[in-house]
Amino acid sequence: MSTDTATRAETFHTLHQGPAPLILANAWDAASARLFESLGAKAIATTSAGVAWAHGYPDGDSLPFEHLLATVNAITRIIQVPLTIDLEGGYSDDPAQVAANAARLIEAGVVGINLEDGAGAPIVLCEKIAQVRQVSARLGVRLFINARTDVYLRGLVPEALRKDEALARAEQYRAAGADGLFVPGLVDAEGLQAITRGTPLPVNAMVRPGLPNALELQGLGVRRLSSGTSIPLALWGQATALVTAFLADGRAEPLFQGAANYAALNALMKPASSP
Repeated sequence: MSTDTATRAETFHTLHQGPAPLILANAWDAASARLFESLGAKAIATTSAGVAWAHGYPDGDSLPFEHLLATVNAITRIIQVPLTIDLEGGYSDDPAQVAANAARLIEAGVVGINLEDGAGAPIVLCEKIAQVRQVSARLGVRLFINARTDVYLRGLVPEALRKDEALARAEQYRAAGADGLFVPGLVDAEGLQAITRGTPLPVNAMVRPGLPNALELQGLGVRRLSSGTSIPLALWGQATALVTAFLADGRAEPLFQGAANYAALNALMKPASSP
């Protein structure tokens, strides 16, 4: 296993120690990852939806794993900062296969993953986490396993029970080997503080309307902030408006308003190690 991968994994763990949250603008391909890195991102994360859409698949564990691996290889070729991947449910119901998938990602240079419970029983995610932890130890990389619970996002239990349910799952996932807790769907300050105070795991919040800003999240004890699907959704929305107008009137001017510089963007795509 590459010494660089092991070193980046340790760096990625350190980035969760605060006090300020680690801010992750979620990328979906090599170009977006390289751009975000050039803008000062300390690490790169992916959005499962963005990656799936880029390959012409819907989000939700439907992307063939080989396509995800190809995306990872393209990203790690061109960036230098740590890379963490949204692995959804692991692209398999079999914990052994999930661990095998994680091993291939580690071998490609990945130092962190998100692994979610979805609508499944917590014990299923515990088994996946435990086997991934074993394979990462065997490979000599301290993979950061960010356990995502969908208690809030999917409303898995009545609202009054969500905090206790999320914390109960957090403890199970921590005991199985998780390094972090991801609670998408939770945006109110009181609820976030209750979660951060109730678990020793670094807590990851996801951007949604009403979520406090990074400085406020720091005061609430949140250690990681993800943009999720918000950036590709915004870009797809802008593309929809531009193309709709262009197909209607063929006007060139709107297509160049706010456009990136071709030469600057093209230069970014040259790996740092290239002559």
